[in-house]
Amino acid sequence: MTMFSDQITAWYKINKRNLPWRDTTDPYKIWLSEIILQQTRVDQGMNYYLKFIEHYPTVNDLAAASEQEVLNDWQGLGYYSRARNLHATAKFIAQECGGKFPATYDEIIRLKGVGPYTAAAIASFAFKEVKALVDGNVYRILSRYFDISTPIDSTSGKKEFQLLADSLIPADQPDLHNQAIMEFGSQQCTPVNPDCTACMLNDSCQALINQTVSARPVKEKKTKVRNRYFYYAVFMEKNQICVQKRTQADIWQHLFEFPLLEAASPLTEQELTAHYLETCQLTPEYISGEVKHILSHQRITTRFIHFSHIPEELHPLAIELTALEKIPLPRLIHRYIEDAGL
Repeated sequence: MTMFSDQITAWYKINKRNLPWRDTTDPYKIWLSEIILQQTRVDQGMNYYLKFIEHYPTVNDLAAASEQEVLNDWQGLGYYSRARNLHATAKFIAQECGGKFPATYDEIIRLKGVGPYTAAAIASFAFKEVKALVDGNVYRILSRYFDISTPIDSTSGKKEFQLLADSLIPADQPDLHNQAIMEFGSQQCTPVNPDCTACMLNDSCQALINQTVSARPVKEKKTKVRNRYFYYAVFMEKNQICVQKRTQADIWQHLFEFPLLEAASPLTEQELTAHYLETCQLTPEYISGEVKHILSHQRITTRFIHFSHIPEELHPLAIELTALEKIPLPRLIHRYIEDAGL
């Protein structure tokens, strides 16, 4: 087991990427990077990390910001519950912990939005606590190296892989081991077409020996994708446009959007025209083509219905066009505004 850790840490020292959150033991910065990199590629998350560190150098600075400021800075990253939890946790640390970041795994995991992986990352990277990380990279490496067929999304699988990961982490350098196995999974033991001929573990990798690399890891559940149909009414008059805040517990909560009609199935242009004639006595100026937006568990098909008048009952929703730059918007809306030149 020691040989496995020695080999991947030796590989890491030669091949690691120079990433800013690796040059610090500040738990705030490590936490920030981990939250940003959830569901986000490193190349995309880098600029967001640097922006947040510049705007909020400490956890107290983040706590003092408004939620809208934080959501604005997060715009484009998606999974906005991460940003809301980030802000709520910063306020908790500032108000309940005296501005000092918790220093143990057992304390860190109690923070809102922090799961076992993130808590282990912060505890090991910042405080050298012996806690093994287990995420997609680790599942993939261990399932291949030891040729494990237990589904990683099963209760027994999660327990088996955690116990195995715990048995591999050295007590003297848990931070280096965790960084190494994560980087190895990201750069070498990749999900598709890993370069096994160039891997220093190829003489002991059981999946390579047994020719099961492409079959590892095993999952027993398939993610069901939900189809949704969004129809956004773009009511514009002079230099004003109508927007509303999403308050329901759903995607993009607390972000702003155009007045929305959601349908269970696709609507034709004739059906959309009839709907708006009936509800606000207006005929669309034009209706955009379909815009596709893919989330992890949802496929959203959108059309934008433009009007050159704002109905009287919607005047309270009207803002200046220039104010669109100052409010947090879903990436789908933001991209359409850019493309339409609004």
